[in-house]
Amino acid sequence: MTDSFLPQRGNYRNLKAYQKAECVYDVTFYFAHKYLEKGDRTIDQMVQAARSCKQNIVEGSAASTASKETELKLMNVAKASLQELLADYEDYLRVRGLQQWPPTSAKAVQARAVCAKHNESAYYREAIKIRSAETVANIAITLIHQTDAFLKKLIDRLKKDFVEQGGIREEMHRARVEWRRRNGGGR
Repeated sequence: MTDSFLPQRGNYRNLKAYQKAECVYDVTFYFAHKYLEKGDRTIDQMVQAARSCKQNIVEGSAASTASKETELKLMNVAKASLQELLADYEDYLRVRGLQQWPPTSAKAVQARAVCAKHNESAYYREAIKIRSAETVANIAITLIHQTDAFLKKLIDRLKKDFVEQGGIREEMHRARVEWRRRNGGGR
């Protein structure tokens, strides 16, 4: 058997998409419990959308050894959960008359630069404690966009890998052909 047969994958913690998704989750958990009224269903919806993004990356990565199809599907579910969460943050700002920072504004540019440098959720858990609801929501929006971009790149790479290498059936067939070649034909 070759070492490349069903190589173990699933090291999701090294994925930038996962690291950013964890930041999104932590910021969202704080935001929802700090700035939304107790009993508001949006708390659970926002936290669950952020959790869904993060957990689908974990599950997709874990499934990658046996099913590239499942991995791709779950990464797309993660992206969809992010879009749901993005809409919740945009709704929060809009209905409260707060500003969503225009992409070219100084605040948005600064937020993108800072968020691009930090992939560790501990940084955000501390930084957001002294920020207003408007600022935290805009930071979350920035992180969501960055996470979405990393997920898009990851999905594009997974699609390319699948086209070039195939899935588990192709890997199994290659391993079997290689075994036969090394062992004089076998049965």
